[in-house]
Amino acid sequence: MKKEEAIFAGGCFWCIEAVFNQIQGVESAISGYIGGMRPNPSYEQVCTGATGHAEAVKVRFDSEKISYEQLLNIFFAIHDPTQLNRQGNDIGTQYRSAIFYLNAQQKQQATQKLIEIQPHFIEKVVTELTEATTFYPAENYHQGYFLQNPNKGYCQLVVAPKFLKAKLQFETLWKS
Repeated sequence: MKKEEAIFAGGCFWCIEAVFNQIQGVESAISGYIGGMRPNPSYEQVCTGATGHAEAVKVRFDSEKISYEQLLNIFFAIHDPTQLNRQGNDIGTQYRSAIFYLNAQQKQQATQKLIEIQPHFIEKVVTELTEATTFYPAENYHQGYFLQNPNKGYCQLVVAPKFLKAKLQFETLWKS
């Protein structure tokens, strides 16, 4: 077993975390905050957009079961990398599309993936590629939010469609 980590931001962390936690080889996906100036920010502080943090997900995975490239493919399939500082109705820098790389190999692979996907979009891909800084786990009630609250309006309207799309598109990687 070769344990690694990856950090992705692509809108509301509930969407990304819900999908990654269902992927074979992923040990855990933790919602949190990264890329800002304030230590230990709260959800309320991040929501103002004033801290500079992005809502993000730290993915712990076994690279002998799933590759970083496969995680990148999933990441780009479950959000729109052409929307600057937003995903749908979630607007603000805290909802930006970003990859926070943890080493030179991740930086190289993410750079290559950004080049590879651009021709598949009419608009410019605006995903930031940034060296990871301190990742702050979000409050406990955010962890596993979608699976605990599937009937809440936001979950039904926003999270569920992305979750189901990923389940169909990545069926062979989905946990049973």
